[in-house]
Amino acid sequence: MAARAHDVAAIALRGKSAPLNFEDSAWMLPRVASSSAEEIRRVASEAAERFRPVVSSPRQPMPSPSTLSSRPPPAVFVDEEALFNMSGLLKEMAEGLMLTPPEMGEREREE
Repeated sequence: MAARAHDVAAIALRGKSAPLNFEDSAWMLPRVASSSAEEIRRVASEAAERFRPVVSSPRQPMPSPSTLSSRPPPAVFVDEEALFNMSGLLKEMAEGLMLTPPEMGEREREE
């Protein structure tokens, strides 16, 4: 949220040469009507609110569908360790290091 607010202010103060946190900020974020500090703060605050994470809890009602459509989709957590059985894989790799290597046969020794 802060990075998006920064991008609004940077565009307002520096225009196209502003260093942005996100490439899409140049076309996605609202523009300020004037260069006054109050206007920049107001528009930056509105832009930041667009990117507030969606959190639902028993005490907090779900946001309305119109609010959700203006927000980016929430990040999805994927437990890659469980998905690829990493704990089992690491255990098997460690066990493999404790094995005695097979002996070389007669034919392999002659070569």
